Amino acid sequence: MSPTPVLEPGQNHTMILNMGPQHPSTHGVLRLLLEIDGETVVRILPDIGYLHTGIEKTCEAKFYQQVVPMTDRIDYLCPLVNNLAYALPVEKLLGLEIPPKAQWVRVLLAELTRINSHLVWLGTHALDLGAMSVFLYCFREREDVLRLFEMVAGQRMMTSYFRIGGLALEPPIGWFDRVREFANRFDGNVDEYENLLTENPIFKMRTKGVAYISPEDAVAIGGTGPTLRASGVDFDNRRDFPYSGYENFHFEVPISTEGDVYARYQVRVKELRESNRIVKQALDGMPEGPIKAAAPKVVLPDRENMKTQMESLIYHFKIITEGFTVPAGEVYVPVESPRGEMGYYVVSDGTAKPYRVHMRTPSFANLQLLEKMTVGRLIADVVAAIGSIDIVLGEIDR
Repeated sequence: MSPTPVLEPGQNHTMILNMGPQHPSTHGVLRLLLEIDGETVVRILPDIGYLHTGIEKTCEAKFYQQVVPMTDRIDYLCPLVNNLAYALPVEKLLGLEIPPKAQWVRVLLAELTRINSHLVWLGTHALDLGAMSVFLYCFREREDVLRLFEMVAGQRMMTSYFRIGGLALEPPIGWFDRVREFANRFDGNVDEYENLLTENPIFKMRTKGVAYISPEDAVAIGGTGPTLRASGVDFDNRRDFPYSGYENFHFEVPISTEGDVYARYQVRVKELRESNRIVKQALDGMPEGPIKAAAPKVVLPDRENMKTQMESLIYHFKIITEGFTVPAGEVYVPVESPRGEMGYYVVSDGTAKPYRVHMRTPSFANLQLLEKMTVGRLIADVVAAIGSIDIVLGEIDR
């Protein structure tokens, strides 16, 4: 383990300040070492590792299907996107063809997950800057989304609903109607958030021109997602490298050229509207058919078939107790998480357990932009900068 980072005071009577790892504005157990001259940031050094779980290493000791619940916990605000990011490379190694209905439900739930994540971000970011009411508004709609997750998967957060080969269960009767009710009113909810913030003079003073990051620095350091697009770089994996049927959907990729906290706010608010647009398209065009690939030695059989078909019972027993083998090879598949490019690199040695599972997480790269954003600015702007890049420490530490 590397030694704990240390900053020594400079020669001009500067002061070293610890921010975190229990500070509410760090959005997780992040420690920042700040050298400040008065209220101006001279140097900043993130100290990570307080939430280390060893998930990547643990994956090597699990059957492929047992890794799915672990991916939920990488980014606890978008577990379904992580399920998908893991399932896609394994399915590619297996050569599975996923039925259209399963792909469309995946897109639908991935966009509901994006809405859920952005709502948590918007509510907490506004709260960091002193706008308390927005937090209550956002969590009102977030509760609706979590109820939809619970209805389809039996769990509000750690859903494990996407499986290798398709979906865990058929969506229950009435679920699509509940989703449509939410989608039909959500644009009006976004209008409420904007009425509270977009032209709010105090919010604009705290965000416009603050924590600027140039497109060159954003690209060079590896920034992705809304943080990258707010600096004018037009890139989105859903559109540029479509996966799971995204090529069938029409949506705009919001960008801005301002590169500040306010621009990152505007991009994410527009993404809320675009995600809702995709949800409506998925509901309108939802195909009929199976929700699992035709691969009995990989995909668990329906429970009803297990009660009447001996072959299904045998396959279920063997998959649960022995797993299934995956052809040797390596695959990297990137998806667009709410925070940026989430990529899973899966290496198979031909056994029933992965040889290696590595997650390329957007928060880890985006956090490295913090120094460029904050040096030379006031310490109060550090809070705004952290909130604007929307980090989740679970995917940084892993």
